[in-house]
Amino acid sequence: MTSVDEAPKLGPKVGAPARVEISDRGRAERKLGLILSAPAVIVMLLVTAYPLASALYQSLFSYRITAPDDRSFVGLGNYVTALTDGLFWQTVFTTLVITVVTVAVELVIGFALAMVMHRAVFGRRTVRTAILLPYGIVTVISAFAWKYAFDVQSGFVNSWLGLGDFAWFSERWAALSVIILSEIWKTTPFVSLLLLAGLAQVPRDLGEAATVDGATAWQRLWRVTIPNMKAAILVAVLFRTLDAWRIFDNVFIMTAGQEKTQVLSFLTYQQIITRTALGLGNAVGVLLFLSVVLIAAVFIKGFRVDLSQVRGDR
Repeated sequence: MTSVDEAPKLGPKVGAPARVEISDRGRAERKLGLILSAPAVIVMLLVTAYPLASALYQSLFSYRITAPDDRSFVGLGNYVTALTDGLFWQTVFTTLVITVVTVAVELVIGFALAMVMHRAVFGRRTVRTAILLPYGIVTVISAFAWKYAFDVQSGFVNSWLGLGDFAWFSERWAALSVIILSEIWKTTPFVSLLLLAGLAQVPRDLGEAATVDGATAWQRLWRVTIPNMKAAILVAVLFRTLDAWRIFDNVFIMTAGQEKTQVLSFLTYQQIITRTALGLGNAVGVLLFLSVVLIAAVFIKGFRVDLSQVRGDR
């Protein structure tokens, strides 16, 4: 007779992760996605492989454009110099502040605008066009417009707010506030467009069933709408985080890095173009690239979303 200890274990181990079964439809869509994206991925790799390899190679040397013959191999010396410099970490902190604030605010406002576009009954095309209009403006033009609006001499913001001769771009946090506001105004429509696509995937019958069960609008939002559009929210946050982390135009035009407003992209430009330090500048650029890859990996692996639920697979 088989004892209790020798009895076969028929059920899964306690705490073992459940195995996710992929439907035939999911496999077919995954295969089709790989086939369709393969040409674009190959072209992107061919276009980016050489610049990336060149930047990595040049970061191992210490030399300037003005003295091309005076080149010396320093290995990881440029990376050590960058990572031990207070300016680099100050730049990382500034970039982090801009990224976190802009993405958080854009997610909230973008979701509200997506709800407006999704539920608009009359003039839906006009409403969507008006909301998406800022995203169609070139970033450089947008940055110049915001700079002139907040300028002491030519701007109108001070007169509207009654601030007199307050110089927005002569103080660090005031300048960063303008940069953040301009970034939010410019790219919130992009977030709202992605979230609008997510709202379209939410089954209408779920909301109707929740209404019949007596759920309030707030409960339907948190327990029905948002859980069924997690994939769209993740994509919107990921794309905007990577874009905000590489911000350059607004900083270059509004402050040119003055008043401790340098960001990582601008620091790379400053080292290569202004100081002509190719080795150190490329090292900062490689660190920026690695940080982008790290952010993408954290989002994709750490906040994994079951896309089969969004497609309706069971």
